Amino acid sequence: MTMNNFQFPISNFQKKRGYTLIELIVAVGLFALIMTLVAGAYLMMISITQKAQGISSGIDNLSFALETMTRSIRTGTDYFSTGSTFSFTNASGFPVSYGLNGSTLSQSVNGKSSDLTDPSVQITTLTFSLSGASKADNQQPYVSINIDGSVTTGAGKSENFSVRTSAVMRTIDI
Repeated sequence: MTMNNFQFPISNFQKKRGYTLIELIVAVGLFALIMTLVAGAYLMMISITQKAQGISSGIDNLSFALETMTRSIRTGTDYFSTGSTFSFTNASGFPVSYGLNGSTLSQSVNGKSSDLTDPSVQITTLTFSLSGASKADNQQPYVSINIDGSVTTGAGKSENFSVRTSAVMRTIDI
């Protein structure tokens, strides 16, 4: 075969074409749209997780403070309440009182004050309802604690809460 007689099959080169500019623009546009949706969903999940962690941390802190309060109240004596403050003598014989210090739950033991809740927990209402504190009433001392407020969840957002608990003195005063 001589070189002059050899012919390239031109039709094969014409059938193998690349993508057109329109096809590339459509493909990139679809990819960008899908990635925008995925990124939005991811950011929303991060926000929800941060909010849940903030609420959980604040409520855990408040729960620990209430448990500390009720434990010392149960073992105390000589209860007195003004509605927003609660005082008694603890098992060691020291005067203890609970109340609000601004918007945090505060405890005072023998004149030394400390906050029981962290700044992410903002308490707006603290109420103590005491019954049976007098030995003449033939009732066991019983205190009901009502707390309303909000928990900061991050980025300036907060969630409201309302907590109710109670404590009964362990030793009998009847």
